[in-house]
Amino acid sequence: MSLFVVAECLAAPGKEDRLRTALEAMIEPSLEEPGCLAYRPYTDPNEPARMVIVEQWTSEEALAEHFTTPHFRHVAEVLDQILAEPLAIHRLVPAPETPAA
Repeated sequence: MSLFVVAECLAAPGKEDRLRTALEAMIEPSLEEPGCLAYRPYTDPNEPARMVIVEQWTSEEALAEHFTTPHFRHVAEVLDQILAEPLAIHRLVPAPETPAA
């Protein structure tokens, strides 16, 4: 079963471009990881300092491995310097289907 991740980021004032650059740099190396099915950052059109990353992983283990990669460790250090609030990570799985009545 796939695991979906929504990670929310809010850039500190004046750090919006740095946040976008840091997240865009994560796309290619993340998609090259075994177990990564999707990795895409999005910007909130009503609040440009807020971005979310929507990810899809084959398993919790694949996501755990992602957190140990050099590119993730690097972006975590960058985010510590440019976020206005801590990174929020939400793990989601598909809801069970309800049988038709």
